[in-house]
Amino acid sequence: MNGRLPLGETVAMALGALSSNRLRSALTMLGIVIGNASVITLVGVGKGAQNLAEGQLSTLGANVLFVVPGNNDTRRRGIDTPKTLVLEDAQAIAEQVPSVQRVAPQITLSETVRARDLSANATVSGITPSFLTVRRFEMAQGRFISEQDLDGARSVAVLGPDIAQRLLPGGSPLGKEVRIRDQSFQVIGIMAAKGAFLGQNQDDAVYVPLSTMVSRLSGRDPTYGTSLSFISVEAKDEASISAAKFQMSNLLRLRHKILREDDFAVRSQKDALSIVGSITGGLTLMLGAIGAISLLVGGIGIMNIMLVSVSERTQEIGLRKAVGARSNDVLLQFLVEALVVSSLGGLIGSGLGVGAVMAVAAFTPLPAAIGLGSVLSTVLFSGSIGLFFGVVPARRASQLDPIVALRRL
Repeated sequence: MNGRLPLGETVAMALGALSSNRLRSALTMLGIVIGNASVITLVGVGKGAQNLAEGQLSTLGANVLFVVPGNNDTRRRGIDTPKTLVLEDAQAIAEQVPSVQRVAPQITLSETVRARDLSANATVSGITPSFLTVRRFEMAQGRFISEQDLDGARSVAVLGPDIAQRLLPGGSPLGKEVRIRDQSFQVIGIMAAKGAFLGQNQDDAVYVPLSTMVSRLSGRDPTYGTSLSFISVEAKDEASISAAKFQMSNLLRLRHKILREDDFAVRSQKDALSIVGSITGGLTLMLGAIGAISLLVGGIGIMNIMLVSVSERTQEIGLRKAVGARSNDVLLQFLVEALVVSSLGGLIGSGLGVGAVMAVAAFTPLPAAIGLGSVLSTVLFSGSIGLFFGVVPARRASQLDPIVALRRL
């Protein structure tokens, strides 16, 4: 045998060797299959969580801002949020900030809501009529809270569709009563389905007039006045967001007599998207790294199994070299075997990973988030892993002395 062995023949010999040891080939491939499936699944789930959070934030509208009490440091350390936002702050923003279109102050409590002999835990929010427009909610039945309800501190409530179904199943819930802290509220409307918002089900909520919340549920803080959970603010347009943030911050600093650190924060949708993106992006990167470790373990498995294979195929290698095969031919054959095992394992693992992501999307709120580019890059990476870890056994096979190898015949 003279000259270089044709590539096609080398590939055929490599495939034949793998086919003759199917169980070993399958076990060698298993690590790559698990690694690829892990990478695709974990990255897909992480990306799906990011898309879900971003989709929920986008429903707020591009020109919605939130004013929340407490500074960044207290929220990071988990310290109870100080009650620094009061109803008068919301009124001042509405009257004195020219870049603001509407303001919706809100007090939110977690309460048990009852109807007849049924009860359910729900978020109870005291709001104003502007809440519906600012937060882009819609009504499914009845009407929303009006200025007359607010002025008269009426005992009326608007229910989310989920809690309405749980507490008042069968027939129209309009006109019926629910009880919160033993206070009766007449149901005047049902919200249209809105879905979850950053892990909180907005369809499992009860809305009452803010004045009613203060007078009958939350009470008035003797030191701070009517303390708010947060204030939703609608800027006049998207171009006014920066001006609105600046003007509101200055106004609240003057009102709160702040000399150093703010006791509030103003967040826009873009700020929230940036925070969510950094968190979920880091999570996706971490999950991808965990999957990549699985691939590396699979690569080490390929190297170990192929080293054993080289020892068992010493006679075959010696015979090939004795009849004229060059060291490079033997090297190439073993590299092809490693590449076939890792690439085929990558394809199978990627298929399993895509199936797992689709299953997660079918049974959870997370959307499927796997692109063709991600799958191809993972398969290419697994092939590279196979080549990298296949070099050592391939070199060992190519460097065998045919005389020494043939002595084992």
